[in-house]
Amino acid sequence: MWLDRISGHSNPPRAPFSGRSYSPAPPRKSSFLPPGSQARSGAGPQNSTWSLSSTPNDSTTSLPGTAARGTNVLALKQGLTRSRPSDTPDPLVVLNSILGKPSNDKPSSLDDTASPAPLETKPSRLVREIDFNGLSLEEFIRKEDEPKRVLQSDVGRQTVHQFEKERDKYQDLHKSITGCDDVSKSVELYLNDFQTELGAVSAEIETLQSRSIQLNAMLENRRNVERLLGPAVEEISISPRTVRVIADGPIDENWVKALNEIESRSASIEAKVSGSGTSKVIEDVRPLLTDIKNKAVERIRDYLVSQIKAFRSPNINAQIIQQQRLVKFKDLYSYILRAHPTLTEEITQAYVNTMRWYYLSYFTRYLQALEKVKLYPSDRNEILAGDSSSQRTGNLNPSARAAAAAHDPFSLGRRMDIIRTSNHMAMSAYLAEEDNAVHGIEVPFRNFNLALLDNISAEYSFMTEMFGALSFHQLSRKAAEIFEPVFALGQTQAKHLIENSTDCLGVLICVRLNQQAAFELQRRKVPVADSYINGINMQLWPRFQVIMDLQCESLKRAASGTNRGAMSALSIGAGDDSKHSSAPHFLTQRFGQLLHGILALSSEAGDDEPVSNSLSRLSTEFDGLLMKLSRSGGDTKRRERFLFNNYSLILTIISDAQGKLAIEQRKHFEELLKNYGRRG
Repeated sequence: MWLDRISGHSNPPRAPFSGRSYSPAPPRKSSFLPPGSQARSGAGPQNSTWSLSSTPNDSTTSLPGTAARGTNVLALKQGLTRSRPSDTPDPLVVLNSILGKPSNDKPSSLDDTASPAPLETKPSRLVREIDFNGLSLEEFIRKEDEPKRVLQSDVGRQTVHQFEKERDKYQDLHKSITGCDDVSKSVELYLNDFQTELGAVSAEIETLQSRSIQLNAMLENRRNVERLLGPAVEEISISPRTVRVIADGPIDENWVKALNEIESRSASIEAKVSGSGTSKVIEDVRPLLTDIKNKAVERIRDYLVSQIKAFRSPNINAQIIQQQRLVKFKDLYSYILRAHPTLTEEITQAYVNTMRWYYLSYFTRYLQALEKVKLYPSDRNEILAGDSSSQRTGNLNPSARAAAAAHDPFSLGRRMDIIRTSNHMAMSAYLAEEDNAVHGIEVPFRNFNLALLDNISAEYSFMTEMFGALSFHQLSRKAAEIFEPVFALGQTQAKHLIENSTDCLGVLICVRLNQQAAFELQRRKVPVADSYINGINMQLWPRFQVIMDLQCESLKRAASGTNRGAMSALSIGAGDDSKHSSAPHFLTQRFGQLLHGILALSSEAGDDEPVSNSLSRLSTEFDGLLMKLSRSGGDTKRRERFLFNNYSLILTIISDAQGKLAIEQRKHFEELLKNYGRRG
C-alpha cells in the first residue's frame, strides 16, 4: 500500500486495468504496516520520499520480475485477442514472465487507448525457485495481484482514517517526548550542580585527609609520651572514685581497698620526695594526699569508736562485734597506728576500758548465779577423828538435806568424774540458778574457771589478730588489764569456797582443775592468765596443807588421850575384857578411803608437790593411833591380829591406785602387814 502511494506521488498516473494483473511475481505481503511504521511514514510527504530514496534496491531485490512486468502483461493482453479465450492468459507469456525472458511476440493491444510500456532490461536478480504453495498458476497469479487491486483512493482513505484514529496516541507520544526533554534538562542541571558539589566535597576530603594525618601524628606522639610518663603518673595519681569512697562511702571491703591504694600512693610519693629529684607535680599532690589521709584517719576513728560504744549496749554479744565488725577491718587499726599513734593509743585504751567493764559485768552476774548452787555443808567435824554426825544442814531443803547426810567427805566416789569428763562447757547462769542438786566445792570452782578460760582465750585471740601491730608484751599487758577485775572475782570465789572448808578431797580436786586450766592455757598459748593461775594455786595448796594438818592433829589428839570422850568412842574395848574384837576399826575405813582419794587425785603428781609429805605425816599419825588402840585390846596375839586386819583393809582399799605415791604407800603398808602377819 505504501509503495503504491509512493509510486502515485513520484510517477504519472497510469490508466487502471480493467482486468487483474498477470504479473508472475511472488505474492507480496500485506500492505498494512504496523502503527509505528505508519506513524513514521505519516510524518509528512518529505519523510516518505526520503525513505524511498534511501532504499532504492528494496523493490528490485524482493521482486526480481517487476522491471519487465509491464511488457509481459501487455504481450499477454495482446495475445488474448487471437487464440485464447478472453479470460485465459497466454501460457507462453506467463512462462516467460516467470522465467524472466522477454517475449518476441508483439501482442495486440486490447485497449487502443493504452500505450505500450517500454521494454525493460533483464532484472539483476533471478528467482530460480518459486514456491507456489500448492496453487495453480492462475491461483498463484490471482493471489499475487489481489493486493494491487486496491485503489489508490481507498488506500489514502484508509491511511487517513488510521492516522485520525491514532492521532491521540501520537500526541501523547509527543508530550512524553517533550516531558523527557524537560526531565533531561533538569537532570543535566542536577548533574552539573552535583559535579560542582562533588568538587567541593573532594576538596574537603583532601583537607580532612591532611588533618587526619596530622591527628595520627599527634596521637602517636601522645602515645609515646604516655608510654614514657604513664608509670610515673600512675605512681602519684589517685582516682576520683577512690577519693569519693574515702570521703563519703561506707566502710566496707571497697573502702579498705581504697585505703590500701592511698597508702601505696603515699608510700610512692614519700619515696620520691626522699630522693634527690623532687618534681613540681609531687609538690602539688602532697597537700591533697595529706587531706585525704586526714579524712581517712577521721573516718576510721569514728568507726572504731562507734563499734566500741556498741559493747555497752544491753544484751550484746561481744564476739559478734569483734569478728564481723572489727577483725574484718583490722587493716584500719594498722593504718591509723602508722598515721596517728597518739590517737591509736587513745582508741586502744578506750577499748580496754570498755571490755574491762563488759567482762566484769558478765562475770559478776555469772558468779551470782553460781553462788546459788547448793553445796555440801562443811565444818571442822569433817576430819578423821571427828564426829561427822554433827554436820550442819539447816540451810538445805529436805531433799538436799538427805543428799548431804548421805555424803561421805572421806570417799572420792564419782567426784573424780569432774576431772575426767570430756565436756568442757561451763554451766549457764540459768541452769545454775535452777539446779536443785547438792554439789561439792569443785562444781562452782570449775564452771567459773571454765568460763573465764574460754573468754580469756577468745579475747586474747581477738586482740592478737586485731592489734597485731602491737608487741607481744603490749598485748599481754592490755589483756591482763582487761581481765584484772575478773581475776579478782575468781580469787574471791576460791577464797570463799575453801576458807572454812575441811573437805580435803574437794580442795585437792580444785587444785587438779586449776592445773588442767594452766595446761589448757599453755596449749592455747595464752599467757594472760598465768598470774591468776598462780594466785589460785597459792590459795589452794596452803589450804590443802592446813586441812591435812587438821587431819594429823585430830589423829594425834585421839592417840594422846587428850580427848577422853573421843578415845572412849574409838576404843575397841567396851566393858567385857574377855571378849575383845580383832575386826578392823571403822576409823581405818575412813583413813583408807581418804588415802585412796588422795592417791587417785595424785596419780600424775610431781615430786615438788606437798602431797607426799602430808601423806607421810598422816600415815605416821594413823600408825600411832592404831598402836594405841591395839594396846587396849587384850593379849599380844589379839593385838597383832587387830593390826594385821586393819593394814590388810587399807591395802585392799588402795590396791587400784596408780602413781608414784600409790606405790610408796602400798610398799609401806605391805611391810607392816608382813611384820604383823609373821607374828600372828
